[in-house]
Amino acid sequence: MPVPLAPYPPPPVPFTPPNGRQSQLVCSGCRNLLLYPLGASSVCCAVCSAVTNVPPPGTEMAQLVCGGCHTLLMYIRGATSVQCSCCHTINLAHEANQVAHVNCGNCRMLLMYQYGARSVKCSVCNFVTSVGVSIYSTFLSFVHFIKYPYY
Repeated sequence: MPVPLAPYPPPPVPFTPPNGRQSQLVCSGCRNLLLYPLGASSVCCAVCSAVTNVPPPGTEMAQLVCGGCHTLLMYIRGATSVQCSCCHTINLAHEANQVAHVNCGNCRMLLMYQYGARSVKCSVCNFVTSVGVSIYSTFLSFVHFIKYPYY
């Protein structure tokens, strides 16, 4: 006679903040990317248990790659230098070292590009997404791409 199996418990529902909005920052301990609900004042890392303070709302953040250990560093935009918490290298934070993010205009993959670039090519679908330009110049870039796809 078969033994009836108890139903599996339902999977846990991920926590969604009341307004559904989240932000991200880099853990001050292990450098992992942490997601947190908007309005939080600090975040405890699930990996290393380090508590990282959340910058005040409206603070514009920037990122750069450490010249010593190639770790992605996040800092408040406008800083002149950033010390890496992994290798303690002091990195100059001029605009040429900063990176930014945009979603691919075709497949929506999150892309990272050098701050100030006019466009970025997706490595998944090869679509070229314009960044920080007007709609008219985006249209001209698209027309140019159609006429000269391998330019």
